[in-house]
Amino acid sequence: MAQVEKKSGLLRKSSASRKPLKEKVVLMYDGIFAREDPAKNNPRFWEELFLMKVNLEYLEGKLESLDGDELMKIKDNINSLFQHCIQALGEEHQIKVVNALQTLCALFRGVHQKNKSTSGFDIINMLMGFDKAELRMKDLLESLDTLLCGDGSESLKSLCLKLLLCLVTVTDNISQNTILEYVMINSIFEAILQILSGAPSRIQHGYDAVVLLALLVNYRKYESVNPYIVKLSIVDDETTLNGMGLVISQALSEYNRQYKDKEEEHQGGFFSAFTNMVGSMFIADAEEKISVQTNEAILLALYEAVHLNRNFITVLAQSHPEIDIVTTPVTPVPTTPTTPLGTTPPSLDAMNSPELPLDPNLQTSNLLITFLKYSSIVMQDTKDEHRLNSAKLCLIILTCIAEDQYANAFLHDDNMNFRVNLHRMPMRHRKKAADKNIPSRPLVCAVLDLMVEFMVTHMMKDFPMDLYMRCIQVVHKLICYQKKCRVRLHYTWRELWSALINLLKFLLSNETLLLTKHNIFQLALLVVNLFNMFITYGDTFLPTPSSYDELYYEIVRMHQVFDNLYCMVLRVSTNAGQWKEPASKVTHALVNVRAIINHFNPKIESYAAVNHISQLSEDQVLEVVRSNYDTLTLKLQDGLDQYERYSEQPKEAAFFKELVRSISLNVRKNVSLNTLSQDVLLKEFSSIS
Repeated sequence: MAQVEKKSGLLRKSSASRKPLKEKVVLMYDGIFAREDPAKNNPRFWEELFLMKVNLEYLEGKLESLDGDELMKIKDNINSLFQHCIQALGEEHQIKVVNALQTLCALFRGVHQKNKSTSGFDIINMLMGFDKAELRMKDLLESLDTLLCGDGSESLKSLCLKLLLCLVTVTDNISQNTILEYVMINSIFEAILQILSGAPSRIQHGYDAVVLLALLVNYRKYESVNPYIVKLSIVDDETTLNGMGLVISQALSEYNRQYKDKEEEHQGGFFSAFTNMVGSMFIADAEEKISVQTNEAILLALYEAVHLNRNFITVLAQSHPEIDIVTTPVTPVPTTPTTPLGTTPPSLDAMNSPELPLDPNLQTSNLLITFLKYSSIVMQDTKDEHRLNSAKLCLIILTCIAEDQYANAFLHDDNMNFRVNLHRMPMRHRKKAADKNIPSRPLVCAVLDLMVEFMVTHMMKDFPMDLYMRCIQVVHKLICYQKKCRVRLHYTWRELWSALINLLKFLLSNETLLLTKHNIFQLALLVVNLFNMFITYGDTFLPTPSSYDELYYEIVRMHQVFDNLYCMVLRVSTNAGQWKEPASKVTHALVNVRAIINHFNPKIESYAAVNHISQLSEDQVLEVVRSNYDTLTLKLQDGLDQYERYSEQPKEAAFFKELVRSISLNVRKNVSLNTLSQDVLLKEFSSIS
């Protein structure tokens, strides 16, 4: 009995001290990290390696644990692994191809993670060797191109795109990623276009393809000739451009839908009932809770398309049934990674869905409407950096659109009327507009509504000066088009005038605080000159003579604001100081506004005195205005309908550099290579024995 106990005790001791067995693929990786050639004792080493499931975590971790000197000692083995990965991409056994793609991603990421301060040339040497780099990258990109353009597995295509996204985003600043020089030389642009031009491939891979293209366009865009910029600017194939537009539209629609769902969830919940009971004091908190993560990557893609390709402008107006009201069940693609809310690649292309209801009453939409709705959400709250960047990018895109002749033609087209339900920030002093009350109007009305909405909702201590400047400039550019083409737009111009006057009022009330950070005279000048546009040219584009009368009515009614502004700019411009010159420009710009006030005010007072009326009605004031135009003298001001066209370089270069860095970090974090389980692959590649 004692003997048995002793024996069992020994057994227990030996099992407790036994090291856990390493899986074979890990032992093979260890062989690569030893200094000897792993194929020396096993000629079938590389063939066997790619038949085994990749252990990404171990391989990346091992690479990250080695610094540059240690890596250089096993450089030959790393170079050999890289070479055999590329060779495996040409194999018929698709499991080998999958494992090779995943291994390559681990190599790119692992080597970069540990050696961030190392030059790009040294990293190229570590991975593939200087002398062979050009050939290796040519072979790699040709293999990826073949896989992406072929009739093979969709899972493989997805993995190819994931590898490319992984390669592009390994450095924080993509322009410092020297390996991308080879992606410039061996272009995959045509493969990306092919994915976007076909419905099945676009539905499954369009999102990754569009984000990849947006990032590649931003590689050293200011320092050298980037072939992706050149090629994107001359694409004229309608199917491809529409495909790109559909991918962007679907991603933005998905964001809008998520936001709407969250909003409805809040309105129907206990929190909503509670706030209704005690008033609107918690509105700001409620809004914070329903914020959805923004998607700068897809916005950047939209910007590059609008900015670089004149032909893409037509895609903005392509009508299709409204996506976000389709209730077709969404089947997620197995290769889609799990990403934060708002950045998830859409898994349904509603425009090509056979289940789409052909309802004649279905509201039609287009990319521009979807973008305007998206903008109305992200522009509500600009407190955090991501949303501020998104709002800025939305306004830059709108600037490019407002400058384009063709875009303006369809924006102002009376035969293209849409009902655009913009999201409005909850405010205590106004009721939420009912969706059904929104009229069907030309799209420019929605753009103007969005600009007015931004103006009235962002007058705060942390004043977004840059966004206000862009906002006013968008309005100015649209009015310049209306003046030039004599477009009489039926719009509630009073809302715009009221917003502009309230903005001036805010600048005056917060002069001391704002001047410590901003040149508020620059913004005041833009606002005053907008009024000058209406005063000087309003008769050519305002819808009716009564609209012009209403303009004068508003100026006279709010004369105190203009009087106070004049006193302020006069005070600043007569004192020596940094604001002397910008303030004096506003003084000169106010000449006609002041002439109107000084001309009509005495007339109104006289009318009131003669008729013994203490307070005149609006109709009575308008009557005085109409009967006294003849004696009003105004000065003709030059250059009111002129503006500086948008240029990315040099003004916006720093913004885009930081934006692309932020997008790159987010894409790197969310690129998932583990989404393809071996079981799924084996099922898909059932032909493999």
